[in-house]
Amino acid sequence: MNARSNEAGEIWVLADDRAGNVAQCLGVAEALAQPFTVKTIAYDRLARLPNALRGAGLTGIAPESRAALCAPWPRVVIAAGRRTAPVARWIKRQCGARLVQIMDPGFPGRGDFDLIVSPAHDCPKPGGNVLEVLGAPHRVTPERLAAEAEKWRPAFASLPRPWVAVIVGGATKNRPFPVEMARTLGESAARLAAGQGGSLLLTTSRRTGAEQEAALAAGLPEPRWLHLFSQGGDNPYFGFLALADAVIVTGDSVSMCCEACASAAPVFIWAPEGWAAPKHARLHAQLYRAGLARPLDGAAGLAGWERPRLNAAQEVARVIAERLLP
Repeated sequence: MNARSNEAGEIWVLADDRAGNVAQCLGVAEALAQPFTVKTIAYDRLARLPNALRGAGLTGIAPESRAALCAPWPRVVIAAGRRTAPVARWIKRQCGARLVQIMDPGFPGRGDFDLIVSPAHDCPKPGGNVLEVLGAPHRVTPERLAAEAEKWRPAFASLPRPWVAVIVGGATKNRPFPVEMARTLGESAARLAAGQGGSLLLTTSRRTGAEQEAALAAGLPEPRWLHLFSQGGDNPYFGFLALADAVIVTGDSVSMCCEACASAAPVFIWAPEGWAAPKHARLHAQLYRAGLARPLDGAAGLAGWERPRLNAAQEVARVIAERLLP
């Protein structure tokens, strides 16, 4: 990564407590292939106020983060999510920096942003400063996958191929992931891999649940390789993306679906009818239409198909370089 944590640079990345948002920003900054500085944004209780009250200012920002926002100022600021929008707008007022916001910053001040990167599945409002992209920016590049392949290949070397990776999220705010659903996913993955003579590789997340993990594992026949979040250990997630001959991913996470589509393997999304949030369902449909993924239900086998690798970060970086960093 080209980040510099404590130095001023031409490009600042605002990094708050939303790891997914920060990863999108870093993906774009890294794709620019220029030095950048990460500015950590910590909040206090006033950050709960609506942006209409916070304005273009530092209300809600912890003192240590305020102190780090000082000259020498950047030319470009990259941030994501609505809570960072007042900070980015404040920086622009100090130095005239160009602002790149991933996801719609909302009201007020949309016009302050030079580029608003909006995923197509969010149904963005049109505008001259809006760049609509397929999926979400991420940090999965061919170079990173090559490094992860070297790291993880020995762990799976004794298992027969093809390697079928099963990458599982789980419950979200309004959509539970019951044990029976986990069992069904395991059975569906086993059916897809049946008769191939290969191995199933499973990784779960903090949202999966211990009982659900047990149900999943019970449905996956040997030979297999299991990483269960509840048991700890180094997560092989990126190793799976680098090495799997096919990837099954649950449809509850935009990031997981988009990162899976950055791999070279065929991608199958598991999202039972009515389980995925509407915006996730829109993303799945867009990925299917683009030939980047297929639904797991009804999949006939593991045969791959020609498809590009999905990386919105590269597209965003190209537009920034052309428009904001001449």
